[in-house]
Amino acid sequence: MSPAPVALELDCRGRLCPLPIIDLARALPGLEVGAVLAVVADDAAARVDVPAWCRMRDQEYVGEDTADDGLPRYLVRRRT
Repeated sequence: MSPAPVALELDCRGRLCPLPIIDLARALPGLEVGAVLAVVADDAAARVDVPAWCRMRDQEYVGEDTADDGLPRYLVRRRT
């Protein structure tokens, strides 16, 4: 479970690198600071790319949980 409610979930199933990161970068500014965004992705690169993007953009990588269909769901909290 995520430590906070998810404000927005991005469905990036079938989208290959770098598209899930582009979607994340476009969506995050629309959320309030402190809000959590979830990225559901079946591209294996997302497991590395999402935390790396968070480090580069000074956002908080909260962790990974599982979407209803069993795919990985990567959680990001907006810091700035």
